[in-house]
Amino acid sequence: MIASMQINKKRLWETIERINQIGNDPLYPERGNTRLSLSKEDLLAREFLIELMKAAGLSVKIDAVGNIIGRLEGNNQKAPVVMTGSHIDTVYDGGKFDGTLGVLGAIEAVRRLKELEIQLEHPIEVVSFTDEEGTRFGTGYIGSRAVAGELKLSTLELKDDSGITLYEALKKAGLEPEKFKECKREKKELKAFIEMHIEQGKVLEEKNLSVGVVTHIQGPVWLQVEVIGSADHAGATPMHMRKDASLAMAEMMLAVEQIAKTYDGVGTVGKLHIEPGGVNIIPGRAKFSVDVRHVDLKKRTEMIEELHLLLKKISQKRGVLVKIEVNKEVDPAKCSPALVQSIVDTCGELKIPTMTLPCGAGHDSLMMTKITEMAMIFVRSKGGISHNPLEWSSIEDCAAGTEVLFQTLYKLAK
Repeated sequence: MIASMQINKKRLWETIERINQIGNDPLYPERGNTRLSLSKEDLLAREFLIELMKAAGLSVKIDAVGNIIGRLEGNNQKAPVVMTGSHIDTVYDGGKFDGTLGVLGAIEAVRRLKELEIQLEHPIEVVSFTDEEGTRFGTGYIGSRAVAGELKLSTLELKDDSGITLYEALKKAGLEPEKFKECKREKKELKAFIEMHIEQGKVLEEKNLSVGVVTHIQGPVWLQVEVIGSADHAGATPMHMRKDASLAMAEMMLAVEQIAKTYDGVGTVGKLHIEPGGVNIIPGRAKFSVDVRHVDLKKRTEMIEELHLLLKKISQKRGVLVKIEVNKEVDPAKCSPALVQSIVDTCGELKIPTMTLPCGAGHDSLMMTKITEMAMIFVRSKGGISHNPLEWSSIEDCAAGTEVLFQTLYKLAK
């Protein structure tokens, strides 16, 4: 191990503050940050990131779907790559640290390795993946899917709320989405992938720990559910004659909650749309999103199967039609036990108390586990708040996580 506390805490914090000036309205700072994938704000943040990588002494490459890859060469250019990184796109009104810390912390860690002139056998790559969140096009992990060879041509046809396809957005950004298959990395090219990320939960805070080490990651399934009833006059249609799409949707939403509790998983309805949307019109059409997660693939499959049956039963009872479409389906993942133990040992050497814990949120690491050994370092989240302007991790906790990442990358690449 290199002598502890090598990272430049002040510089790391300054980069976090600078990138979060992009996508934040100074007139309404309480609204947080909005950098939807491939939006004007995201493209500005990408420019900042490229310059930061170059200033850190990294060579920079941008692949066909916009993944930004900063590389520090090792003594053996043929040795498999040690990869690290995360994402910089956000949800609507998001926080400062989700994904961003993992990218900026990785740049700081690799920058310090170069500044200290430490000899490494393996090259290290810092990657900022395109569209992890999935907020704009309804499906996430676009960049990491491409790297893992899991991106489908049909995904490029998905549209945002303005009718712009993912393919069109990538082309407008000057990229070459038609070459997305060239983004794929082979297993033999990579030694490991390490992602640092804020916890987005309360476990570390309750245990009074700055840093945690992830053992498993829940895999999400995203469904788009459409309910088709009949739009009729709100005053002239008796209750027993109605085919109200919104009430059917409400009952279906409760079914999501019921199933999640039964299986000790999680289920969320986060996006709603009702048509025609008049105060005196019975809704004839309703759409809603469903996010279902579980660490156990078998149980998650059972949750989805039971949900299909329940939604169909509700639709028949209420005389409406229901259509269910799968927008995203990612298997749960297990972190490499050897990497987990190595990171735990590193925390001990640095005298940073830690614990192992499962991860409830989805991350690019879910995709990377398909092509290489993977592990995650968690940084404490204040109040467990995330996807929210109040999302916060202290400078001390961010520095601690980045120091663990620095030492981990050194051990893997030396």
